[in-house]
Amino acid sequence: MYLKRIYIPTDPSDGTRILIDRLWPRGIRKEEAYVDIWLKEIAPTDKLRKWFHENPEQRFSEFRILYNQELTTSLSHQEALNKIKKWVTESPVTLVYGAKNELINHAVVLYDFLLDYL
Repeated sequence: MYLKRIYIPTDPSDGTRILIDRLWPRGIRKEEAYVDIWLKEIAPTDKLRKWFHENPEQRFSEFRILYNQELTTSLSHQEALNKIKKWVTESPVTLVYGAKNELINHAVVLYDFLLDYL
């Protein structure tokens, strides 16, 4: 399983490319994204996402805790996690996201969660 910004060129080793953002990334057309699956329901809820984006650097630690709680308690998140688990067993998977900051974003939290989950 890999993690990559959607703006980075694709590679044959990407395998199945899963967009894990709730909103479509800015500045990229769907034809250019090379996304196999758009799994909106794995992203943080709108409420959590908006709260986090008000001050990402200061809220990241708390955001990590809150998003992990969503991933473990929300039925829609659990269903999405099970889909990812299935896809990972079938082929290589690359989780793609649109955030500018490659270290402070929901994709990093999800990737870390999945490493333990899988």
